[in-house]
Amino acid sequence: MREEIHPAYGPVVFRDRAANHAFLTRSTLVAGAGGRTIEWEDGNTYPVVDVEISNVSHPFYTGTARVMDTAGRVERFERRFGRRDDRSAGERAGRPGDRRGER
Repeated sequence: MREEIHPAYGPVVFRDRAANHAFLTRSTLVAGAGGRTIEWEDGNTYPVVDVEISNVSHPFYTGTARVMDTAGRVERFERRFGRRDDRSAGERAGRPGDRRGER
């Protein structure tokens, strides 16, 4: 490997502010502006990176994910804008510019 082209790889604390959860891992990420640090459980001080969401607060992992009602959404769309199949084939074939009825 060539020297001085690889980023520094060291311990970093990732902190999920929404869930009040933090974990220590190794990363090439550098702590945010201001060089924020945190004292970890082992007594050492590590750079900290705040994240918006983690496995502790993400709905998929917590089991609070909403299941989308796709059938209800389709029915609501059809009520609002009407179905295309409501017109007979003869009406569709008689419209100018509609080539589905021609053969």
